[in-house]
Amino acid sequence: MKIRIGLLLSTLLLAAIPLASMAQVGIGISVNIAPPELPVYEQPPIPQDGYMWTPGYWAYSDDFGDYYWVPGTWVPVPEPGLLWTPGYWGFAGGAFVFNGGYWGPHIGFYGGVNYGFGYGGTGYEGGYWQNGHLFYNRSITNINNSSVHITNVYNKTVVNNVTVNHVSYNGGTGGIEARPTAAEQAAAHETHTPPTSAQREQETTARNDPALRLSANHGKPAVAATARPGVFKGAGVVGAKNAPRALSPAEAAKSKAEAKPAPAAHKAAPKPAPKPAAKPAPATHEETAPKPAPKPAPKPAPKPAVKPAPATHEETEAKHETAPKPAPKPAPKPAPPKPAPATHETPPPAEHEAPPPKPAAAPKPAPKPEEHSSKPPEEHETGHGGR
Repeated sequence: MKIRIGLLLSTLLLAAIPLASMAQVGIGISVNIAPPELPVYEQPPIPQDGYMWTPGYWAYSDDFGDYYWVPGTWVPVPEPGLLWTPGYWGFAGGAFVFNGGYWGPHIGFYGGVNYGFGYGGTGYEGGYWQNGHLFYNRSITNINNSSVHITNVYNKTVVNNVTVNHVSYNGGTGGIEARPTAAEQAAAHETHTPPTSAQREQETTARNDPALRLSANHGKPAVAATARPGVFKGAGVVGAKNAPRALSPAEAAKSKAEAKPAPAAHKAAPKPAPKPAAKPAPATHEETAPKPAPKPAPKPAPKPAVKPAPATHEETEAKHETAPKPAPKPAPKPAPPKPAPATHETPPPAEHEAPPPKPAAAPKPAPKPEEHSSKPPEEHETGHGGR
């Protein structure tokens, strides 16, 4: 980043110098695409006394042709009495040009951009210098007395009448319509100190981190602010809201270790999958096929065969046994003889009369059908004639 040399001079240079050479005159990089909105994040605690907050901003690299986020951070003040004026993007000459920030005795113009944490668009409400000490406004500055002991503090509520938004550039379509005040114009002509080595380290580290590029984080960087410059992992690192959390060195090592065996597991997974799938598939079809076949077959076969067979034998045996038994019973009782002939007459008249010829046919099995066929008609007629 270069030192800003004044708004009027910048405008003249924009009209006279090609865009490709703007970085050489202290104005910064020019881009045809507007920078994205500022991410929303929390301020990490101040690490120690004598540090001043430098808000995060979007920078641009011609090397990979993309915006990248430079996280806000606490940096040591290079000299007592100096304050940091943030850089800002401004639209001029048909392009967006970055005007670099600087250290000076007063806060200059930073485009009216609301960076937060004391930088509400004009001036700085986060602290002031007095007797060689930087006093911090506790209502804005994140001071954790459990980790750092700072006594030069005060409380002042800041009322911001400016519309709160996250626009990161001045001028152009959708940009902030702010102009420098007389005091800011005077500050622009004061002696300035360029960014410190710590600030340059912060910017270089951000540029070398692909995760901080707009194409990767979509405006929500995982490292939105750091407690110390150049330290993008571990304690004091704050991510943008709704952004993935930044991994610590130990967590990053674990994720890398877990990521290595992952592809091997995925490759091995599809190999055993088809083998067991093919084997059980035909087995189940073969097992299910024979099961329904034997079930219906045995059921109809034994039932009709078993029922008629014992029925004929039991009836014939019962008739032979009942023939001699009912003889003594009907003698004393006249009532039973009536139902007895009814049972013998209706279901088995032919079978009851058939047993008499059985003793004669016993020695001759062959003539049985002949005697049975000739005799039944005569006996059948005599039976009806008897009635």
